[in-house]
Amino acid sequence: MNPDLKFNQSISMNLRQLTKQTCEIAIEAGEFLRSEIRKLNSSDIELKGFNNFVTYVDRESESLIMDRLTKILPGSGFIAEESPQLKSSELTWVIDPLDGTTNYIHGVPMYCVSIGLMQDTRILAGVIYEVNLNECFYTWENAPSYKNGEVIRVSDTATVSDSLFATGFPYHDYGRMEDYLDIFRYLMQHSRGIRRLGSAAADLAYTAAGRYDGFYEYGLSPWDVSAGVLLVQNAGGKVCDFSGGDNPVFQKEIIATNNLVHNEFKNLFRLWNR
Repeated sequence: MNPDLKFNQSISMNLRQLTKQTCEIAIEAGEFLRSEIRKLNSSDIELKGFNNFVTYVDRESESLIMDRLTKILPGSGFIAEESPQLKSSELTWVIDPLDGTTNYIHGVPMYCVSIGLMQDTRILAGVIYEVNLNECFYTWENAPSYKNGEVIRVSDTATVSDSLFATGFPYHDYGRMEDYLDIFRYLMQHSRGIRRLGSAAADLAYTAAGRYDGFYEYGLSPWDVSAGVLLVQNAGGKVCDFSGGDNPVFQKEIIATNNLVHNEFKNLFRLWNR
């Protein structure tokens, strides 16, 4: 048998166990984040770009995660936010060691560890750990989505007018702000409201759990969304990019909904694509 085929079949059969181990790693990283927050001071904060911060906590958390993942899946590659060089292979971990760094450095209790596993462009598993509420959201290919061991499902809200949405604010790409604000303005007037947590990973996890009916944002990176995309899909929801493409991980933009409001909500982006 082709050794690569045998390896891939083994991964498929053991995704449940692999996801469980990934949850343990995410929780370990989250405990590290929690332990360091009181030690952080202004001299520890670096600026990667306009409104784009990083600390030693991000880097050490990422190093911990990559070390543990290499041990459970030798030979896999990484796409990770803080690594100086992105490494990838057929099986690639996509990691955000601290999604919500701005919240973290200001003491706002909303930040996550996000870990996705991809085979080429296919998402095999996803784990998001929200540290402050100790909530671990996880799923794997052809499985339900879970929160702390309980199955979660998207909401059953049927219209935009009855929906609560989440979004994020771009922190450097302002080229489409008017279009973005047009959508924001419409939702302010024609929905139950809009929330902005400061963590795309949490927004996607909360959409999968039915807390939000939909989420949208642009200016994103693969590590922001890879785990959350599969969580929403396996919870019965639907994801796409602003043009309706069904693989938004590398498109820098995402729409995620409970499915029932998907078409109505997606139509709001028609001006975006003019």
